[in-house]
Amino acid sequence: MRAGAPVRAGTPVRVAESNMSKRRAPASAPTVSRRKRGAAPEVVTRDEEFDLLKRLWNFHAQQRATGDAEKVLTAALRLSLDFFGAGEGCVAVVRPGREEADIVSSSPGGARWDRALVAGFLRGHKVSIPQELMLARIRRYDRMWGALVVRGSGVEYHWDARKAFSSIGTAATQLIERIDEQRVAEVRNKIDHKILDQIGPKDLFYQILHGIRSLIAYDHSAALLTCDPDERSLEIVGEQITWRKSKSQKVGLKLALSEQAGELLNHNVVFGFNRDGRAWVDWSDTEGTPLAELLDYNRDDGTLSAEGTMLCAPLITRHGLVGVLKVASVHAGALGAYEVEIISQFLPQVAVALLNMRRTESLEMRMRAAERKQAMADLARAVSHDVNNAIGAVVPLVQQMREDLETGELTADVMRDDLREVERSMQICRRIFGGMLGFARGAARNASEVHLKHEVDATLAVFKEGFSRLGVETVVNVPADLPPLLGIQADIDQVLLNLVGNARDALDSGGRLSIEATPAEGRIDLVIADNGHGIAAENLPKVIEPFFTTKPAGNGLGLSICRSIISQLRGKMRIESTEGQGTTVRLSLPTRQEKTA
Repeated sequence: MRAGAPVRAGTPVRVAESNMSKRRAPASAPTVSRRKRGAAPEVVTRDEEFDLLKRLWNFHAQQRATGDAEKVLTAALRLSLDFFGAGEGCVAVVRPGREEADIVSSSPGGARWDRALVAGFLRGHKVSIPQELMLARIRRYDRMWGALVVRGSGVEYHWDARKAFSSIGTAATQLIERIDEQRVAEVRNKIDHKILDQIGPKDLFYQILHGIRSLIAYDHSAALLTCDPDERSLEIVGEQITWRKSKSQKVGLKLALSEQAGELLNHNVVFGFNRDGRAWVDWSDTEGTPLAELLDYNRDDGTLSAEGTMLCAPLITRHGLVGVLKVASVHAGALGAYEVEIISQFLPQVAVALLNMRRTESLEMRMRAAERKQAMADLARAVSHDVNNAIGAVVPLVQQMREDLETGELTADVMRDDLREVERSMQICRRIFGGMLGFARGAARNASEVHLKHEVDATLAVFKEGFSRLGVETVVNVPADLPPLLGIQADIDQVLLNLVGNARDALDSGGRLSIEATPAEGRIDLVIADNGHGIAAENLPKVIEPFFTTKPAGNGLGLSICRSIISQLRGKMRIESTEGQGTTVRLSLPTRQEKTA
């Protein structure tokens, strides 16, 4: 049988006959019974050849539908031990960056193996294999991946026995390749369904990254980056670190895109790089090392080891470059042509996910603009009474002052008191209009440092007179020395105005509003609580859904947009409420984010 030829159902297995003359079992002494007595066949007879053919047929039929590579290897090892009557056997795998092979299963469990010999055999080195040992290569991921190993006590295996053993490895290789192909199809179908189900873009990102990892088992990280052609930058919108369950700290990182790197990304190819010291070597013959240097943002990270090999795939649609997919492993040479082929199959799905994210963000921007206009109208209605009161107090004072001036009855003390009242009323109007103008100014979308104390004070200034009129007690504990948030000021203002405005509506008969912020590791915990009407239990799960509202004139977008803004800040929002007792909104807002590299 030709080494490496696949064993297919219905295809005869031809075992080499060289050395058969050296040892033939008599016709009256069946080889099966000889193996049962523990005598391992050193050569393969015609009867044993036919027996192996039947066993391979059964092995292929039984394992064809298993879908589990480990089960195939275990069954192949069991077949080998039984057919050759060998006392010991194992399955070994050679992994990148390791000098010796890893024993993934062994029979018996305590058997000792020369793992350096197995690794050298799989890597094509010149090794001396003992005559009592047989090795059969298992090819996977388009490379020599593992080996079946059997050992017989006091046996000298000849060429035909080794070729027969190799045919078992070939059959196992074919089955495992079939399993891997089916797995690729399953993952692609799963992601297609997720796209059709229109799950959130960020969730879809991690579904894709997890699916790719299940197929190529990268051991460092994978990341999705979007391209902003106006800013000429890439931004990490999703990254999976293999040994962490939490999200990467690099999400949100922006990388300045040089002209040379931008030109390279316009080529619809997958780039491959291996690290050589601190430099990168391009093995994809594309001269794309500037891309590797751009994406090498983990090199000097004290919490994450540097990549040893990297694949970089531009995501190009009819709209142009939309982003980049990056996959990395720890050791140089761990990724190759097989991984390039797998990744290439997923590029259209990744591009669709990024396009969906852009459309979603555009829709959210329009929703925020609509909500902002609605909020401004609501705010104007809410403060109109306070403004009227303030102006109403000023007008008669000014009229009286003018009359006293004309009649000569104006005294310095009376004028001082009247002007003090005018100033107080004007300050009220200034606070109200200043807060509204600050809210309306939120057209700028550039991220900057935002000081929470200042924004809370500005928000309360808008509602101060209304709270006083309603008899609402406000308790504020927001330290001035809190670390700044990194975000868009208008968005944070919108969150505060929505949440404080909701509390005002719930406290129409008076009550208590408390705002408290405390620093924690890498974040600020903000709690806004009132003892107003509260939310009915059946409505609580719905309040953050778009267009759900219990207010007669509400549009149902406020809390939904708050959740979206908090999510973009990489924070969390939780709402707790009991009908008749009040509502508490808890925000967790990160403070440690990087803007650029």
